[in-house]
Amino acid sequence: MENPFARLRNRHWHAMVFAALTGLAACTGTDDNTYIERPVEQLYNEAMNLLEQEERQAAAKAFDEVERQHPYSVWATKAQLMAAYAYYDDNKYDDAVIALDRFIQLHPGHRDVSYAYYMKGLCYYEQITDVARDQKMTELATEALREVATRFPNSQYARDARLKLDLTNDHLAGKEMEIGRFYMKRFQYLAAISRFRMIVAGYQTTTHVPEALHRLVEAYTALGLSDEARKTAAVLGHNFPGSPWYQDSYQLVEGITTPSNAKPEGWLGAFRGWLFNRFNRNDRPSPETGKPLEPPVVEPPQEYEKHNKKHTEDTEHMDARPTLDP
Repeated sequence: MENPFARLRNRHWHAMVFAALTGLAACTGTDDNTYIERPVEQLYNEAMNLLEQEERQAAAKAFDEVERQHPYSVWATKAQLMAAYAYYDDNKYDDAVIALDRFIQLHPGHRDVSYAYYMKGLCYYEQITDVARDQKMTELATEALREVATRFPNSQYARDARLKLDLTNDHLAGKEMEIGRFYMKRFQYLAAISRFRMIVAGYQTTTHVPEALHRLVEAYTALGLSDEARKTAAVLGHNFPGSPWYQDSYQLVEGITTPSNAKPEGWLGAFRGWLFNRFNRNDRPSPETGKPLEPPVVEPPQEYEKHNKKHTEDTEHMDARPTLDP
């Protein structure tokens, strides 16, 4: 009679042999993601070549590989910044912002951290839409660019950051003007006054201030606040004497001071009709609702030269960075 324990041992032995053969077959198979360590100069130069060939996504991955294989090399730090630039150049703004935030957190005292802040601002800046849409990106761009101008006032990026700040502020003011005009067309004067006051107080250097003051004159006049209308018109005339908005405000204030100008339906009704027609006139030039933002001038820092195999990673070599055209 066959021993049942013998059959159990045979089955166990067969299972072990099968598992061993399966593992051996798996080991003999090819794996495209097999880790192959290579010299840092080879990896970095390969990434730079891909970037120059406009293979931006492949270049970003190649720069990430530099950091993965040689995390303690000075070229790993450079590769982090170059990977962020490759993402930005490929319009992968979210990936670029993530890479830049990581660089800023890991290297807050790095000499090129100002460039990281500047690039982060550009990532938001290039996603700005017209004033009819949500302005979240404009707000983020304003915050990032202001940080560049404040933290690094003497850097080579501060001037361009301040210029773009003027444009983003003008864009935000244009959004407030858009909302204010919306309220004016629906005769919601108090809500409109709140928006126009916000522009005058918070965006004093933008191109929308003269129109905002004039719209305040119109709103005050519609509400019967003649004194407020005159005071606002005086402020407009003092600060912008040659503006067509002042001429319109002056005519408006002077034109409604005599009751004889009122039509039978009442002066307020007549003014509302005049105001509605005024907003729908096409023959009168008016400032744009939102000044288009000029394409940003991408001026990356003097990029890092390809690794020289004969050169060691010393401090002197880190200071040599030729310009790489975007």
